[in-house]
Amino acid sequence: MHKEIALSAAVAAAALALAAAPAVASAPVNGRSGFPPDMGIEIVAWNGSGCPKGTAAGQLSGDREAFTITYSEYRAQTSGDSKPTDMRKNCQLGLKVYVPQGFTYAVRQVDYRGSAYLEKGASLVQKGGFYFEGSTDGGAVTHTWPGDFDDNWQLTQTIPVDQLVWRKCGEQPNLNINTELRVVKGTSDSRKVSWASMDSSDGSIKQTYHLSWKACP
Repeated sequence: MHKEIALSAAVAAAALALAAAPAVASAPVNGRSGFPPDMGIEIVAWNGSGCPKGTAAGQLSGDREAFTITYSEYRAQTSGDSKPTDMRKNCQLGLKVYVPQGFTYAVRQVDYRGSAYLEKGASLVQKGGFYFEGSTDGGAVTHTWPGDFDDNWQLTQTIPVDQLVWRKCGEQPNLNINTELRVVKGTSDSRKVSWASMDSSDGSIKQTYHLSWKACP
């Protein structure tokens, strides 16, 4: 079973002048980016039980219209021999997104992906959001998957054009991205483990952040 939730209509991205940008290798980054400082991403802060330092990595797409985040230790579970703290895992990453001079960007869509095994009566509550450092504006989403469930899942968050939050021109605040997985036992059998994950040993499960670009005034 596969579910996808779209929160609003899609938006057109303005990728001005990016087609003329020099080609740069799109290698994974973990911490400091290998991209030129005018176009790339750098994870500068890790916080939360779902992403101990060094367990999250970012990659910028070749067309510069999106970046992906992968995790290697992001799993929540309940029941069985689970510890009470295992039921909830969260992560906040601070990213520097380097952009060409004279341009700014906004996050227009996020695709959250993961997998889960939920016994009947259990449920998964997945949360996601983002905002620029120093601002309360951004986007947030919450969705619940009920058991029984045994499959990959996806949640798509689309930001309406008139609600896009643009990074202020002339400033370089971090982009903070938040995620949370909470597995609720509910009425499920306490002897049987229910779990949910956003980690990926082979990089196949990614969180994708789609960007819109525009020229600064």
